[in-house]
Amino acid sequence: MILTMRKSAKAEIRGGKEYKKIKGVVTFKETKNGVLVTAKIQGLPTAKKPCTGRFFGFHIHTGNSCTGNATDEFANSLGHYNPNNCKHPLHAGDLPPLLENHGEAYMCVLVDKFKIEDIIGKVVIIHDMPDDFTTQPSGNAGTKIACGKIIKNH
Repeated sequence: MILTMRKSAKAEIRGGKEYKKIKGVVTFKETKNGVLVTAKIQGLPTAKKPCTGRFFGFHIHTGNSCTGNATDEFANSLGHYNPNNCKHPLHAGDLPPLLENHGEAYMCVLVDKFKIEDIIGKVVIIHDMPDDFTTQPSGNAGTKIACGKIIKNH
């Protein structure tokens, strides 16, 4: 029997200057029905009051670097990955928001919008606000607070 190795990739997530506690990993595993995206993040800002909770925008961006400038430290992440020029929230890079729980988030979703080879070299961004799934072009998700470049798993 010959075993076929499915393609996989990952992004090591690191917070920006004001969010140094954020770290984690996002993995991408190709399946016969799409790509399984799994995020394990810690160090997220927590809700201060009961019944408020925190959701964070979570997207694949077209840029190939987690660098930027004085006003946007992840400016080189560019916009959402959107090879088919779809309206938001139907970009290939639009993913469900992360739900913070005591500073941690775990999320797993199966998507058929891209293949592993399509996203290698792009970046994953966590935003400080939830995606509103309406505002064009990017869901009004606020400031980019963490980033990780997607690399092929070996």
